[in-house]
Amino acid sequence: MRDFDLLGDLPQGTTVLEASAGTGKTFTIAGLVTRYVAEGAARLDELLVVTFGRAATQELRDRVRERLVSARDGLADPAAARAASHDALLQYLATGSDVEVALRQHRLVLALGSFDSATVATTHQFCQQVLIGLGTAGDVDAGAVLVENLDDLILEVVQDLYLRKWVHGDVEIPPLTLTAAQDLARAVVNDGQAVLVPDESAAVDTPALRRRFASAVRAEVDRRKRERRILGFDDLLTRLQQTLADPYTGPSAAARLRARYRVVLVDEFQDTDPVQWDVLRLAFHGAATLVLIGDPKQAIYAFRGADVQAYLAAAELADHQATLAQNWRSDPDLLRGLEAMFRGAALGDPRIVVQPVSAAHAGRSLDVAGAPVRVRVVPRGAVDRLAVGPARDLVTRDVVAEIVDLLSSGALLSPRDGSPERLVRPGDIAVIVRTGQQLDLVHAALLAAGVPAVQRTTASVFRTAAGADWIVLLEALEQPHRSGRLRRLAISPFVGLDAAGLEAVDVDRLGLRLRYWLSVFEERGIAALFETLSRDQRLPSRLLGQLDGERRLTDLRHVGEALHAAAMAGPLGLTGSLEWLRHRVDESGDDSSVERSRRLDSDDAAVQVVTVHASKGLEFPIVHVPFGWDRHAFEQEIPRFHDASARRVRNVGGPGSPDFAGDQRRHNSEEFGEDLRLLYVALTRAQSQVTAWWAPSDRNTPSAPLHRLLFTDSPSAGIEERVPVPSDAAALARLSSRAVDGCLTVTAAPLRVAAAWQRPAATPASLAAAILGRTLDTSWRRTSYSALRAGMHDATPAIGSEPEVDEKDDEPQTPMSAPPSNAELLAVASPMEALPGGAAFGTLVHTVLEHVDPTSPELVDELRAQVRLQIARLGPSGLDADLLSESLLPSLRTPLGPLADGRALVDIAPVDRLTELNFELPMRGGDRPNGTSYLRDLAGLLRSHLPASDPLASYAELLDDPVLGDAALRGYLGGSIDAVLRIGGRYVVVDYKTNRLGSPDAPLTAWDYRRPAMVEAMLHAHYPLQALLYDVALHRFLRWRVPGYDPSVHLGGVLYLFLRGMCGPDVVADDGTVPGVFAWQPPSSLVVAVSDVLAKGLS
Repeated sequence: MRDFDLLGDLPQGTTVLEASAGTGKTFTIAGLVTRYVAEGAARLDELLVVTFGRAATQELRDRVRERLVSARDGLADPAAARAASHDALLQYLATGSDVEVALRQHRLVLALGSFDSATVATTHQFCQQVLIGLGTAGDVDAGAVLVENLDDLILEVVQDLYLRKWVHGDVEIPPLTLTAAQDLARAVVNDGQAVLVPDESAAVDTPALRRRFASAVRAEVDRRKRERRILGFDDLLTRLQQTLADPYTGPSAAARLRARYRVVLVDEFQDTDPVQWDVLRLAFHGAATLVLIGDPKQAIYAFRGADVQAYLAAAELADHQATLAQNWRSDPDLLRGLEAMFRGAALGDPRIVVQPVSAAHAGRSLDVAGAPVRVRVVPRGAVDRLAVGPARDLVTRDVVAEIVDLLSSGALLSPRDGSPERLVRPGDIAVIVRTGQQLDLVHAALLAAGVPAVQRTTASVFRTAAGADWIVLLEALEQPHRSGRLRRLAISPFVGLDAAGLEAVDVDRLGLRLRYWLSVFEERGIAALFETLSRDQRLPSRLLGQLDGERRLTDLRHVGEALHAAAMAGPLGLTGSLEWLRHRVDESGDDSSVERSRRLDSDDAAVQVVTVHASKGLEFPIVHVPFGWDRHAFEQEIPRFHDASARRVRNVGGPGSPDFAGDQRRHNSEEFGEDLRLLYVALTRAQSQVTAWWAPSDRNTPSAPLHRLLFTDSPSAGIEERVPVPSDAAALARLSSRAVDGCLTVTAAPLRVAAAWQRPAATPASLAAAILGRTLDTSWRRTSYSALRAGMHDATPAIGSEPEVDEKDDEPQTPMSAPPSNAELLAVASPMEALPGGAAFGTLVHTVLEHVDPTSPELVDELRAQVRLQIARLGPSGLDADLLSESLLPSLRTPLGPLADGRALVDIAPVDRLTELNFELPMRGGDRPNGTSYLRDLAGLLRSHLPASDPLASYAELLDDPVLGDAALRGYLGGSIDAVLRIGGRYVVVDYKTNRLGSPDAPLTAWDYRRPAMVEAMLHAHYPLQALLYDVALHRFLRWRVPGYDPSVHLGGVLYLFLRGMCGPDVVADDGTVPGVFAWQPPSSLVVAVSDVLAKGLS
């Protein structure tokens, strides 16, 4: 396979670039994007760049932009660019005539000017964009909600099916426990691509029952997802794959993709799966440039559904293959040492081989005694057999001692960033382990030795003590009268008493404090509770004074934030929050979602104790790998393996199913291959030195990856799954034969006593109080109509850390009184008479109207489904979904009057309706304020632009109020317009209101929503201000997007739709107006004048 040259011919067709650790996959992608654009092979908007994680996507997007910027700036001076020896790509782009170089620079300028059009996305983001763009051919509801974790739905389905089939069914003894059923369901749903075995049959033995249950769970989860209009990430892939594979929709869908994207680059391709590869193959292979970059030696995510077989299949199909052969991470001697250790090893598959790489950097950046690659051998000593536990303790003690020795040795490091040579610090060192148990063992030992250390892991935060601590707190809040719960809370980190303090605690006093915390929770939620409790109990200062306090505080905050987010997503209450958390803790062993992965507790200079999976993509000057010898093979109840056709398979039948033992062996064989790749990832994180430990435990060493690698004579021909453990002398002699002078050494690790590090004394910094040298701009703010209106009513936030609640709380109950007129309207009952009020109900209705398509031919069914979905998400529980959907139908069919050319919402196509237009407008210069405007400034504008006959002309008097008028308009104004309708060439602002305008002790009728009543409601609730601000937002939006924009032509006014008063097409007032529809068309000159005042002040 040839080495890839970034400055050679641009890849064409389908090309697989095989990387190795440290060879610059992201650098290569950014360079290729720059070349394709600069050389005119494709515009930036014709490139698709795909990777496999949100964080990686943002990093890749930033790196691509940085490379484009540096090339654009460099090419501005072609002569200097040709002399730029530090940047070979820039030199290459500067070759040729000045005209050609100028053209390349111009293309880069254009690309950066439209960088937002670049598609740099995760695979799932790309699939979602494509499916929505394909419309009905994409088999996805544009209003469907994408959820990362389906655990709650899976649990619900399992409980329903388990009860139906085996508790209330005919089976006397269920073939599996409820917990086992949940594990089985999670496995088959989360690995939806796997073929299930054994084959389904009508038998009633345990394997057949388990198989039918697995199939039923898959089918029922899929049915409920469609019913509730939710999607998992894998659904995006499978639906796009089905669309592309369909003989009717596939060719046109693929043609659209190829017309849109001429060049596709895929990063981290080793983490793909067969469906993802099938999508790329069907869409682009053979018809576009498709560049797949990955390192199969780092394929370590089988447990998340990644499948290295898909990479290998793509490599076989590709038109071209090449390798990235230059390592930008590690010193030359370290690379030679690793080459001697791996010896061209095949890592689980003969096609996945460790290739030699060259070093981009010369010399050695670490000045320390010892080779760049070291193997430390822990002998059995006087015992015949070394148990796993004592072996781990011996290795851990030696690791800590080595780190203490290194930090005390005066070793010097020359950082890669060009900064001066300096002493090695704890933050230069990483200890990479496989399991959470090993992570905790090393972390605790380092802290005990006085070495600062922090943890990095992808494990769920709910597995930590913080999850249990929060359960203790919520249980105590749930029943504050129970002394047992109070005492458990007293010794938790939240209160922090020790045994002596617990003995002396005043339970009654603690109970009173707990009741106060309960009131905080009930009034303001989890976030306010945690802030209040932290302040009352001095939680940060108390925990940070402990050895691992930073870690514990980080975890407590993380769990608290997760609880807060869950409560915001759907009203939980105290009992609901407690049950939600208990479920998360119970299921945390299988939870690998990004949001729940444990956070790094500190950015300080500390040794990083990292799991292998969390270390991927990272690099450290010095790396220790203590447990490559320690591998325990667990028997899997649901083995995962590949069959002879390379299909991924799950045996769900259990130990009694046919060939279960063979499937278990196949599963273990693939796991042993991934173990070798995990070892490769761990060892290749190092820049300057890596140390691995070998220990001869009696049980775990024979199948461990480091042992198998080191004691296999020809690893390039394959590595056995179990290798006998030799004697101490034979092991040391055999390993020593692998040594390479100056690169790889093997030494025996002596029995070490507990080490302790004495941090070098530092000159204490002189402390002084900071001096505020500027005036605080107290009038600058980010505000909204809701915040301005709250200020009008002297509302103040309850606690500073609580975000503004995103509810439609601008809908007061406004009883109206007026002499009877339009008496016939008194006989028309409001369709929403029986429905509740309040902010939560308003939010529910707004959300339904945001997502439903009023023009749907199946409107009744779609509206009912959307109402049920949103009630499930938002509440309130117990609301009659059928009643709400029936009550909303008349509002969708009510004519909207002249501003809408007499049309109703059901007559306005989705292409002419923009829902939830979010905006954030600078006021008086935004970040660079040029003065201050005030609400009273708008009063004069209303007087000068509105005729006296305008129904809202009197609002100017309200804005002249001394308190109200002094509200500053300086900073940013944000908000969200419910809908913008395009009526012909005009654009109309729409705002939905669920206000109850009638008297609370009388039935609600259409009479309560005649025009005079709505005018009074508008003025009472300050809706004219909202209407003006939203019209200004629309004005600024349109002037950037509509060619030939003219406010007098394109601004179409404002419609306030009081939904409770909209009774259908046949209900009209005496004056021809429609109850519930308030139309106002402020003069375009007024809208422009208000916009100018917000931008520049009064002239």
